[in-house]
Amino acid sequence: MRANYLFTSESVAEGHPDKVCDRISDEIVDLVYREAAKTGVNPWGVRIACETLATTNRVVIAGEVRLPPSLMKKDKDGKDVINPSKFKAAARRAIKDIGYEQDGFHWKKAKIDVLLHSQSADIAQGVDSAADQQGDEGAGDQGIMFGYACKETPDLMPAPIYYSHKILQLLAAARKKGDGEVAKLGPDAKSQVTVRYVDGKPSEATSIVLSTQHLDESWDSKKVRAVVEPYIREALGELKIADDCKWYINPTGKFVIGGPDGDAGLTGRKIIVDTYGGAAPHGGGAFSGKDTTKVDRSAAYAARYLAKNVVAAGLADRCTIQISYAIGVAQPLSIYVDLHGTGKVSEDQIEAAIRKNMDLSPTGIRRHLDLNKPIYAKTSAYGHFGRKAGRDGSFSWERTDLVKALKESVKA
Repeated sequence: MRANYLFTSESVAEGHPDKVCDRISDEIVDLVYREAAKTGVNPWGVRIACETLATTNRVVIAGEVRLPPSLMKKDKDGKDVINPSKFKAAARRAIKDIGYEQDGFHWKKAKIDVLLHSQSADIAQGVDSAADQQGDEGAGDQGIMFGYACKETPDLMPAPIYYSHKILQLLAAARKKGDGEVAKLGPDAKSQVTVRYVDGKPSEATSIVLSTQHLDESWDSKKVRAVVEPYIREALGELKIADDCKWYINPTGKFVIGGPDGDAGLTGRKIIVDTYGGAAPHGGGAFSGKDTTKVDRSAAYAARYLAKNVVAAGLADRCTIQISYAIGVAQPLSIYVDLHGTGKVSEDQIEAAIRKNMDLSPTGIRRHLDLNKPIYAKTSAYGHFGRKAGRDGSFSWERTDLVKALKESVKA
């Protein structure tokens, strides 16, 4: 491990074109789970893989689903087809909440196409038939998933992504509250923080980058900095801003046209922002728009949960966990732990403790973390990790309720 170095991560706001798409996709996941609960449909049978594309006043929602009857209708031939009305309404509510009421992208005026269709029978067979044969659902696809935790911040997240998210969260909250000039900022924004590490610990911010949409066309970079700098300083909190820190606030000078009107968006293009800001490996699968039979989502949550509990238990200062799956197979093919030379016990002991204390089949993960709920829209911006577990069951993978069991397992 290097002791002294610079590391940078970026975040994007909820109004970034790709994040608009992530939000809509996750609103639809929540809609399907909500309708299932409302109509008495078993949530274990929900299946959805929903992608969204957004551009100038246009939204296209596509993907594969298995829906409750309340989201279906009869066509002219009497066949069951998807009823687009509730999906369109969910998308419009999301766009409105984000704050888009501009000419080129407006929650009320945008044309929305719903191109969802039934789930592939071949994929369904991989999940459902496996449950019949094995007693557990098979993984919805093959792949590798990673989880990570470290002692750099209170939420056990890497410092650069933690602070990059926090800057945008504070600005979004202030913009929506509508107090003063900050209310003239638009929904679209990107942040980036470079942190200097000394002896392996975050020491100071050496550069800060923020590009934010503004609705007043007369504003220049100097004016934007005057408005946003107090929020940036508040977000960085105890992290020192270096005396020679380089500030790049709206470096192009003007950022009025934003969101999908300025640049097309697509679900799943911000997977590094969604996870650890590049401080840990990524398996490549996106989260948003997927139900939790898709291990891209559920196993990544499980890996973070396990890594966080390892660090919270004091068993290591840093922990990376990889889990791998094959489609239709319930149990993971491999579990790999790397404690980066900071472990108080061996990686082999941690791997054994993980297998002992958590069933990592899709069924086991969904049950352990209670994932069959409409809790996903709030994950779509500012990261899926390092968030506070909610009373509604959201961010359950951020709990540290496995600490005692892990400690006891490595002693045995």
